[in-house]
Amino acid sequence: MEKITFREATKEDIPNLIDLVKRLKRLNEEFDPLFVVRNDVEEQAKKYLDKAIGNDDRFVLLCEIDGKIVGLLKAQLKERMFYEPRKEGAIVEFYLMPSSRHKGLGAKMLEEAEKRLKDRGVQLITAEFPTHNKIAIEFYKSRNYHPILNIYGKKLD
Repeated sequence: MEKITFREATKEDIPNLIDLVKRLKRLNEEFDPLFVVRNDVEEQAKKYLDKAIGNDDRFVLLCEIDGKIVGLLKAQLKERMFYEPRKEGAIVEFYLMPSSRHKGLGAKMLEEAEKRLKDRGVQLITAEFPTHNKIAIEFYKSRNYHPILNIYGKKLD
């Protein structure tokens, strides 16, 4: 039987997480032409993860199967200056390896992230992902999330 664990990433995990971040960004690229992945994506992923891990206002949650990292979720705390509740937890990255999907791991990982955010005083959780990612839309809708903000983009020539 597989052993599934969830834990927060450490700096030592960064080399193993770069590929997951790169895969996520390439997946986002499939949903919209404004998400063209940079040539230096690995270097940027390393910097991004280094800043996120060990920071009080964010965390990177890992999903491991038998000690192998198969997923990551990055959440960050945001202060809502004009609205109640004042403290928001934003899920800004969420990726599971294709071989680990459709097993309920995504739902369990989200539940774990929600618990950790609640423990940090968060009363509202949001999730950010490409607008045309219908899989993500259905995933979050089935867990009682609903759209609250639209962001429109236009590439200038």
